[in-house]
Amino acid sequence: MWCGRKRRGILFLAGLLLAGCASQSVVDIASRGDGKPGWVSEGSSILKAKKGRVFLGVGSAPMLGDFSLQTTTADQVARAEVSRILSSYMEIVSRDFIASGEAEDAGFTEQSVARYMDQVERMDLTGVSIVGHWQDTKTNLIYSIAEMDMQQARKRLEAMEKMNPGLKQYMGEEGNSIFDRLAKHAE
Repeated sequence: MWCGRKRRGILFLAGLLLAGCASQSVVDIASRGDGKPGWVSEGSSILKAKKGRVFLGVGSAPMLGDFSLQTTTADQVARAEVSRILSSYMEIVSRDFIASGEAEDAGFTEQSVARYMDQVERMDLTGVSIVGHWQDTKTNLIYSIAEMDMQQARKRLEAMEKMNPGLKQYMGEEGNSIFDRLAKHAE
């Protein structure tokens, strides 16, 4: 009896969380034929949608004996995925900047890329929002999806103390087209 009430409570809470986030997020929270939301199957990615460009991170956690700890762990993994994707995106932007020929004049070198990527990986992820949860009733895994839109990411990246001014300008001019190219490739 307790398990039934607990499961209904969890599903009710998950439904409230998803309903509350649905209007703010670009993530499709609808379940597919197998009952899983699409984002669980698709995993972490970048997405260009009508509402904007977003970095999406999906994380999961096994049963840990405490539902709150399990959910928090899945949230942390999802946020780390956003960080990983953002770092990969910035590495591509940095390498495109170098390939453009403008980087040398701006004092941005291959060594700068490594230092900058280290900073990006340690970036504060305060702007990353958890926009959904789902629990697999067969495995008891909890899944979380985190989202950071391009505007939030730009603000965080540009606020970094040691961002090269040339890279900053290049990201402003070419960042969206690079994102769109990567999002199209990810489809």
